[in-house]
Amino acid sequence: MKDLFTPYELMDLKLKNRVVMPPMCQYSVTNKDGIATDWHYNHYVSRAIGGAGLIIVEMADVEPDGRITDYDLGVWSDEQIPALARIVDACHAYGAKVGIQIAHAGRKAEDAVVPVSSSAVPFDANSKTPHALTTEEVKAMVEKFRMGVKRAVQAGFDVIELHGAHGYLIHQFHSPLTNLRKDEYGEDLTLFGSEVIRAAKSEMPEGMPLIMRISAKEYVEGGYGLKESLVFSKAYKEAGVDIFHISAGGEGPIAAAGKPGTHAAYQVPLAREIKYSLNVPVIAVGRLDEPVLANAVIGNEEADLVAVGRGMLRNPYWTLEAGTQLQKDAGIPKQYAMGFPRLKG
Repeated sequence: MKDLFTPYELMDLKLKNRVVMPPMCQYSVTNKDGIATDWHYNHYVSRAIGGAGLIIVEMADVEPDGRITDYDLGVWSDEQIPALARIVDACHAYGAKVGIQIAHAGRKAEDAVVPVSSSAVPFDANSKTPHALTTEEVKAMVEKFRMGVKRAVQAGFDVIELHGAHGYLIHQFHSPLTNLRKDEYGEDLTLFGSEVIRAAKSEMPEGMPLIMRISAKEYVEGGYGLKESLVFSKAYKEAGVDIFHISAGGEGPIAAAGKPGTHAAYQVPLAREIKYSLNVPVIAVGRLDEPVLANAVIGNEEADLVAVGRGMLRNPYWTLEAGTQLQKDAGIPKQYAMGFPRLKG
């Protein structure tokens, strides 16, 4: 039987356990330059010491106007590489593997003077109307994603995640709510995402997996559901995605901010359906903070990896505590051993 502490291997990625710290924006860049700070370093390295198998660094954007706020990380400049590499190297020293989420906020870029999107449709009544990217600008955006991935590879990350969820730019292209285009990117709603995937893979070592985070349901009137997300996920798998990270929401309220999203494991059925329908590895996320529950998701083979977000914000050592509760060897650092009960037997 697999459990939360069974090692996981895919291509060249080898994880000591199946606990993932998902990307969660810290909004902590100090000079609005997109460069990671000491806060980011301490934030991520503490989770590596705390036993997480895979840490995915928060959304890092491919251009300045692609940020949710001016305090987000960036991958649009070579000057941003050293600070990210410092985080990766330190996390590696404590046994964690590290990914980074490459993204563009699109119409949800709050601090952009004029945000961009697939079409000129604002997010809500309080949001700016975005500029609809021209066909040539869309192709230039694909190149910006490629260069962002190239910099992430140079920084030493073990895996790349593309953000295709939560109403950000890739999501805006594959959602019928926001893609009203008449060109090739409107005729095929998966074209932009597929081109970004292929561009990313062109910069990644052959054995490095590519993760894509998707919203499997939009939870908004007129939005798509699981049937539609299975279709676009199949296209993205064919384009080169190796693992899907299954979330929900974004074109309305993100699910966890309202209803649904109020009960534990509410997104696990979505992850399970995509895993088995497409025969692809998945990361499950969404109120999986209780170790017994997270362990059951793995043991029941509903997902391959489990992401613990809020639980790991509260406790950098969530993984070590989970090992204690589940009576599994979580690799407690010797310096902390006296603080944890010994395994029975």
